[in-house]
Amino acid sequence: SSVRTAASAQPTCSRPSRVRARIEVAVLNFLATLSSPSSPAIPVLPLISRKSTNCSLRSGLLSDVSSVYLSYAFCKRSLMRENDAKAFVRVWKVMEMCYKILGEGKLVTQRELFYKLLSDSPKYFSCQRHVNQTIQDVVSLLRCTRQSLGIMASSRGALIGRLVLHEPEEEHIDCSILGPSGHAITGDLNQLSRLNLSSDARYLILVEKDAIFQRLAEDRLYNQLPCILITAKGYPDIATRFILHRLSQTFPNMPIFALVDWNPAGLSILCTYKYGSISMGLESYRYGIPLDDQSMIKPIFQNGINEILQFQLAM
Repeated sequence: SSVRTAASAQPTCSRPSRVRARIEVAVLNFLATLSSPSSPAIPVLPLISRKSTNCSLRSGLLSDVSSVYLSYAFCKRSLMRENDAKAFVRVWKVMEMCYKILGEGKLVTQRELFYKLLSDSPKYFSCQRHVNQTIQDVVSLLRCTRQSLGIMASSRGALIGRLVLHEPEEEHIDCSILGPSGHAITGDLNQLSRLNLSSDARYLILVEKDAIFQRLAEDRLYNQLPCILITAKGYPDIATRFILHRLSQTFPNMPIFALVDWNPAGLSILCTYKYGSISMGLESYRYGIPLDDQSMIKPIFQNGINEILQFQLAM
């Protein structure tokens, strides 16, 4: 079959200067309310609610991507409420740190950000969960992406098979000649956006477990069945979802199969790849997978790869 090629897509992240400007506006609004001559007050922080009651499923008008989205119901962080006081301060601490990071033109992972905040404000950030939740609060407040805050995805993902990756002014990577561990997916979404992708594969296979991925890679399944194998080694991370989204956009007629466990956890992983998650509802459109008659995610459970082979024979 012929090799299909597409030029790299333009990065969709907000520019750092714009995000820094939004942080500055948030600070100025806070100070204006605090120093109001008529009725000074400590303002609350209006965040788009990330509860299931505020989410739904949408289909794009100009694309066939279905994704979770959040509506305009708000929740509030207030310094005056006992349960909210620390969370309120954490939002400002994370915005302050992100403002510095963006000013330096750097990227950090969530883990690196945690250690920075633990060193700077141990009273407010005693565990990684505090940082993760606060990042989502800041995204909800500023209406921006995590990448645009200078926060890079911590990728666990890998891919292998009939795919060639080429970044401008860099050597190309032929994923069909790699070892069973495959090509490690970078957490820098801007770098993933710049990749040119070429493939003669007929299928894309998502694999939930790393052990299964490596076994299929050792057997070089992609030489018997023209395919690309990709895994996040468990629950999907942002970088793996992003490169999968790019693959589905670049090769819209390539069927996508998912090899997952037949249990609630496997179905949860499948739905996250398809539609995104509620907690990241403001960004899910960037990672969703097109669903139409030709581009589908098909779950593979008990019969595994045999189902794909039968599907190929039927075509």
